[in-house]
Amino acid sequence: MSDPNAEFDHAVLDKIDQSAIGAVPTTPAYQDALRRLYAAQQVYTSADHKGGHVTARSLIQLPSFHANNLEAFIAGEISDDLLESSASIYDRYVHSLPLDLRAKADKLRLMVIGKAVHHRAKAGHATVHDPMHTLFLVPGTGPHPGLPGNYLHGSIFHVGDEVTGSWAVHVHDSDDGASLFNTPKLPEALAKLQEVLASAPFHLNELEGLGFKLT
Repeated sequence: MSDPNAEFDHAVLDKIDQSAIGAVPTTPAYQDALRRLYAAQQVYTSADHKGGHVTARSLIQLPSFHANNLEAFIAGEISDDLLESSASIYDRYVHSLPLDLRAKADKLRLMVIGKAVHHRAKAGHATVHDPMHTLFLVPGTGPHPGLPGNYLHGSIFHVGDEVTGSWAVHVHDSDDGASLFNTPKLPEALAKLQEVLASAPFHLNELEGLGFKLT
């Protein structure tokens, strides 16, 4: 049976995409359509316009950002200390944004990149490798809107010591919404990161289907 609301809901998606601020009329019919579209995760709260909306289909057109030599690292061609820096990755994200959003994104730089990772304690006189930490940004949303441009930010990093530690893949919205995947093996973490990159755009709760847990 065809959906009697499908044609109108499609028109609402068009109206959101055509609006400079992602707005729709406040009439009951439009609000009912919005509820259906949010439930189907075809529409997200706009990160850039208060009271506005953004369609998932429009976010498909946006690029994702990660270390530009990530594939070489996954292939074992380079070591993790040669990965593009998180600061450089964030720079590329900021420069991809419209001019009016760049200043806001710059103000969030420290929150997203985080403070410098502390060096591991040295065991005796042996040199202990610093933990890997690499940033990525993908279009999407969470319990709260994303970063400017409607982006989620995340990282893959090692926690604990080199023998008993584990690898984490974290994905965050602009506030405290977060989703976590944890594994003892780096190849599994990297494969999960590739799944995340291939799945964007998404709502954080959709990552549960990839084995993540909302935190």
